Amino acid sequence: MSTTVARWRTLIEAVPLELLERAPQPGEWSTLECLRHIVMVDRDDFGVRLEHFLDRRPELVPHDPDAPRKPEPERSAQELVEAFASQREKHLAVVARLTATDLDLSSHHPRFGSVKLGHLLNLWAAHDLQHTVQAEEAVMQIFIPETGPWRWEFAEHDVDAPASI
Repeated sequence: MSTTVARWRTLIEAVPLELLERAPQPGEWSTLECLRHIVMVDRDDFGVRLEHFLDRRPELVPHDPDAPRKPEPERSAQELVEAFASQREKHLAVVARLTATDLDLSSHHPRFGSVKLGHLLNLWAAHDLQHTVQAEEAVMQIFIPETGPWRWEFAEHDVDAPASI
């Protein structure tokens, strides 16, 4: 969780906006869509659940991806990554104060039953990595077709792979 912001800053600072906005294929998320998702979930889901655990709430509200949400403000890529950095800094400060005993705090999730704070933190870290890699793979798509005879090395990541690869 502590490395996520730096990876996103690097992407946002190094990659041209048109590439950040480019979806790898129809229906897939662009790099900026991945960042918007991470920012929203960090704030509205993981951050809220962290508070719920620490407040010792007996039940967690399940995540509903279709629930109405307040529209996100229009922000540049740089503004978005800085908002994420500020938000993440606050969450990491809370996480830094956790003890081993805190990681065993449990709550009931209507779908998954008893869950622990340690589970949530591992989910949060994995979610960060999942969507950061997804964003990097979206950027990677522009380079793959021009790798010539080495294109086969990217076959499992190549959304436009020729049938012969």
